[in-house]
Amino acid sequence: MHRPDPHPREQVHRLFELVEPIATASFSDTVTAAFREVGLRDYWDGYFAGRAAPLGEAPPEVVHAVFYNFAPGEVARHLPWVWSRTTPEEALAVRERASAETLRGRLGRRADGPALGRAADLATRAATSAPTEGRALYAGLRRLAVPEEPVARLWHAATLLREYRGDSHHAVLLAHGIDGSEAHVMLALSWDMAAEDFDRLHHLPRPYVAAVVDGLRTRGLVDDDGRFTEAGRELSRRLEATTDALAARAYEVLSPAELDELVVALEALVPDA
Repeated sequence: MHRPDPHPREQVHRLFELVEPIATASFSDTVTAAFREVGLRDYWDGYFAGRAAPLGEAPPEVVHAVFYNFAPGEVARHLPWVWSRTTPEEALAVRERASAETLRGRLGRRADGPALGRAADLATRAATSAPTEGRALYAGLRRLAVPEEPVARLWHAATLLREYRGDSHHAVLLAHGIDGSEAHVMLALSWDMAAEDFDRLHHLPRPYVAAVVDGLRTRGLVDDDGRFTEAGRELSRRLEATTDALAARAYEVLSPAELDELVVALEALVPDA
């Protein structure tokens, strides 16, 4: 049964744009350096340790399934090796501390303003209210304690909202027959970028990326120049619109006035988003 939308889709998508730069503080140089201090080797070790930690010491096959959009074998290059150097509990603590440090540095004086506290409160209400069914990574994050410090709390809420939308997006991709590598190629093409130049693909063997592009070309989604056809652009738009519809569940707990307030507060914190 179709659920009525309590909030405009455009506003839900705007919140995605505003939440993303807050949540992705987790992927900063500061976080990578913090993970190196506990014995990890590089960015990707830290990425997989921090992002997979809410799942516990899940095997790489499970993390690959939950993360969805990595090429075969990529997760296994880091898991379970990282758990020989740290634990999920330590990885979560390192990630939260270094992410909050990164975010505070980016916000500067805005970190101590009234907009941040209100944004953290509203975002946390939304982030801890959504259904967990069918959303494994979001469910893993929901079991964690919400930080008390306002900057860390805002980052935590943004991460929950990001992963809730991400789990929703994976369901949409699966329903449309788009696998993880194809999703990365389509994202690159939506940014008018050649697939082999995308930072999530350029480290993969060129023949592998070319085969993924060829598969999309066979489906009529990519042209001979490696760009979207009109059908490809339309599918990309439909994937995003359906994802927004599913992600909207997280904001149902907020009234229209509160959602407006959250957007205004986040725009004050992330003016370039």
